[in-house]
Amino acid sequence: MVCDRCKTLLAQEFAKAGISIVSIKLGEIVYGESVDNDDEKIEGILKNNGFELVKDTADMIIENIKIQLINTINNGENDIVGNMSTFLSEKLNKDYSILSKMFSKKEGVTIEKYYIDLKIERAKELIQMNELNFSEIGYALNYRNSSHLASQFKSVTGMSMGEYKKLQQWDRKPLDKIM
Repeated sequence: MVCDRCKTLLAQEFAKAGISIVSIKLGEIVYGESVDNDDEKIEGILKNNGFELVKDTADMIIENIKIQLINTINNGENDIVGNMSTFLSEKLNKDYSILSKMFSKKEGVTIEKYYIDLKIERAKELIQMNELNFSEIGYALNYRNSSHLASQFKSVTGMSMGEYKKLQQWDRKPLDKIM
């Protein structure tokens, strides 16, 4: 789940199915006592709504990496004060080289590339909202300076932030489609 609408939709679907939900948050659903075939119902509801139940340990770790990075970008907390490898190692209590290899093998891109793509999608959203200037967007996304953001933006999108803003063709990807 990557947005409040997804969480609301799933909460409604589970309620219709009579499944008690304790909490729903990004990447996690906690449900009450399980009745015999609730697990099958839950998997069915998730699948019918474009989600999947993650059971494999490696998949859970990869989802947790994504959740940590998405939360950092969306909440504007600038949690990543040092470097991303230290941040993720501390959050997930695992050596970064293990996380990196696991992520790259499963997703086909590095964690760094994924993180840059997330930041660029968030920059597109902030440009579209037209509430911050480019320097403020850079700061909000934890860039050292706006020229670094501008360089990455152009590298990923093929156009400058100014060109993107002028075109007003908001070519944005949903967060779950970034890869």
